[in-house]
Amino acid sequence: MMGSDSVLFSQIILPGGRLLAHAELNVPSTLNSLSLEMIHLLQPKLDEWAHTPGIAAVLITGAGDRAFCAGGDIQALYHAIRRNHEAGKVVDTYPFDFFEREYRLDYCLHTFPKPVVVLGHGVVMGGGLGILSAASHRVLTEKSRVAIPEITIGLFPDAGTTWLLKNMPEHLAVFTGMTGSHCNAADAMVCGVGTVVVDSTRIAKIRDGIAGLILTGNRTQDDRRLTDFLRRFETSKLPASELAAVPKSLSAATSLTDTVVAIRKLSGTSAWIDRCITTMNSGCATSIGVVHEQIRRCKSFSLADAFRMEMVIATHCATNREFAEGVRALLIDKDNAPKWSYPSLESLPSSHIKSHFAEPWPVNPLADLDR
Repeated sequence: MMGSDSVLFSQIILPGGRLLAHAELNVPSTLNSLSLEMIHLLQPKLDEWAHTPGIAAVLITGAGDRAFCAGGDIQALYHAIRRNHEAGKVVDTYPFDFFEREYRLDYCLHTFPKPVVVLGHGVVMGGGLGILSAASHRVLTEKSRVAIPEITIGLFPDAGTTWLLKNMPEHLAVFTGMTGSHCNAADAMVCGVGTVVVDSTRIAKIRDGIAGLILTGNRTQDDRRLTDFLRRFETSKLPASELAAVPKSLSAATSLTDTVVAIRKLSGTSAWIDRCITTMNSGCATSIGVVHEQIRRCKSFSLADAFRMEMVIATHCATNREFAEGVRALLIDKDNAPKWSYPSLESLPSSHIKSHFAEPWPVNPLADLDR
């Protein structure tokens, strides 16, 4: 779906006269994957809602039962990157525009002056995880599948996932980021992705119920009222935790090689962990090295610093070949046989990893975020 229908907007009158602003990602055929066009629709609405006194809170949902949002529109990114590669210069700025505008949107949500409720039912990854993790009220269901799968396509955990990785237990950040883990709702809660897990059969009642709350415009009171309301729908029917078996000894403080060896030694712990290790072993070595360095560097970062670092890395990913090759193998030719520049982690030079953190312009496009 193209055009303004890709995001649907409405305002619901709450008891007492204040308003609930609602944005629904509305491209279920692509699992609501986020395009630049959708970002351009969302950003002015968020700016308007932030400064409209009568609006008490924002609700963000995804159309359909399969996904809240399965990431960014990586096929559009792929075709633009290919045009630039074939021309030997930048002839299409779409990738750079996309990353900058997406990160600005996510930063806006992280710092939004009013409660933001996101219903993260179904698949949540990439750009969808960026929106969910930025909300004050991050609602999952027992059917939510949260993933940080960027190593499989030559990218890296972005859209604010740096901030998420920084704030989760380090051994879980290392494992999920470097193995491209797909996590269930229980593990998403352990990682701090969600604030509550609700029964998936009651999603419609939750939407209707939020529209029936009395919100006052007092941020502290409204946050508490929304939290108390959502907890009424909390479910205990969670899948078993998979991440519980990951040892706390995993750390980004050790070398990349030692960290990879430590992860591989977990082989045989569970079928899920074995699948994660297989994904890491076949993933993009450059991406795995970047994730390790990303986690190591972000420990003292502010939120704005985290997005600025992501803008640097993303610019290199949009310029270099790995991301385009990963998308080609997964979604374009679908041969599932990417030809990475470095076929193994053992062949990956540290200088190549560090080059992804070198600012490619005099002034970072996100230099103004916290001003």
